[in-house]
Amino acid sequence: MTTEKVLEIFEKTGALLKGHFRLRSGLHSDCFLQTAVVLQYPEIATQLCKDLSNQVDSEVDVVIGPAIGGVIIAHEIAQALVARAIFGEKRDGEMILRPGFQINSGDRVLVVDDVLTTGGSVSKLIDLTRLHKGEVVAVAFLVDRSSSPIDFGVPQFCLANIDASTYRPEDCPMDKAGVPIVEP
Repeated sequence: MTTEKVLEIFEKTGALLKGHFRLRSGLHSDCFLQTAVVLQYPEIATQLCKDLSNQVDSEVDVVIGPAIGGVIIAHEIAQALVARAIFGEKRDGEMILRPGFQINSGDRVLVVDDVLTTGGSVSKLIDLTRLHKGEVVAVAFLVDRSSSPIDFGVPQFCLANIDASTYRPEDCPMDKAGVPIVEP
C-alpha cells in the first residue's frame, strides 16, 4: 500500500486533521493523525495491519504495542503473523507489562505503534522487551511522521511516511501567530 493510499484512507475517515496541535510528546504540529478513528473500522484495520505485516521479514513470536494506540495494531499484526499480541502500559513514566502478559527469554518480538514522531514509546517497549530477555527483531508503524530518521538498531517498517512539521513550543510559528492550540 502506498503512502498516498494510506493518507487517502485517513482523509476519508476524518482521521487526518490540519490545524495547530499539541502532540503527546509535547511538540506542536500542523497535522494530527487520529489512528483510532481509522481503526474503528475493522476491515480497514485488518487491511492496513496485514499490509504492514507483509513487510516484516523476521520470524515473530510476540507483537507488542503501547496502550492505547498500539493495542489494535499489535492484535491485528499478530493475527496476520500467527503470533501472540500483548501491550505495554505506562506507569510512573516507565513501560510495564499488564499482569498475565509475559515475554519469555528468547521470544522474537516485533514492536509496533500507530504513529512514529519521537520514538519515545517504542524505545520504552524495546527496553521492556530486553528487560524480559526477549529479542527485538523489528519495529513497525502505520505512519512515520518523524522529522529525521530514528535508529532503533533493528529493521524498521511503515506503511506511510509523511512530512508533517513539528516544533518545540518555543519555536512554533503558530504559537507566535496566536493560533489557538488543540489537544486532540
